Amino acid sequence: MPCVASLDAFQQAIAEFTVTDPGLVIEPAVLEAAQGSLDSSGLLLLGETHGVRENPLLIRALMQAFELTSLALEWPEDFAPAIQAFLAGGELADHWLLWGGDGRITAGHLAVLAERAAAGPLELIAFDGMIGADWSWSQRDEAMARRLLAASPPGARTLAVAGNAHTPTSPIELGVPMGACVARSRPGVRQIRIRYGGGGYYNAGPRQFARRFGPEGQVRLHQHDGELVLDLPEATEAVVPQLPRAWPAFPA
Repeated sequence: MPCVASLDAFQQAIAEFTVTDPGLVIEPAVLEAAQGSLDSSGLLLLGETHGVRENPLLIRALMQAFELTSLALEWPEDFAPAIQAFLAGGELADHWLLWGGDGRITAGHLAVLAERAAAGPLELIAFDGMIGADWSWSQRDEAMARRLLAASPPGARTLAVAGNAHTPTSPIELGVPMGACVARSRPGVRQIRIRYGGGGYYNAGPRQFARRFGPEGQVRLHQHDGELVLDLPEATEAVVPQLPRAWPAFPA
């Protein structure tokens, strides 16, 4: 059931999602590097492919490993009040921004957020927003960086999660990503990139990763060519709310 088209079905999927420990192993040198990012910049960036069931479990594992209570997501800022009401014990609102179908919002995310909120303080930041019709890719990323920096001061120690094109801390082929904009203001910031060994994900439809390494390996955070890499050997499709719609798809 990778895609649901009713609020009742999505709420059922949230209730049925089992929050578990993915068994993340963190190499000592990487633990030190990630802590250094949090200590010097107040931020640690995590680059994902949207629509993977395990993504929120990896987020939770990192928050626990680094004792974080502040989480920033590439979710629309206009959706934040609905999520805050849900986390306060209310019903999940049938908000139009819930139904984009690109895999950023999944049943697992809502289940993990509810579990984290019940476990103790949780500061949630949504840093995406409306964009101008003539904006470039880089302009959208610059706007996301501004929102993130404004909402998460240097002492906040925030895990910031976005699509993996947005988290590099230097320019890429698409333009200047959010991570590079953040690094100009917070030079010590680092990104962790999730590397998927294979399996499936849901982004506006079911999709498959090319097999990169075997499914039997560890879920491991390590260093590769100077980068912080989180290996997930096998990805599975998340349950994603999606409705047919007339407005353009959200950017990845």
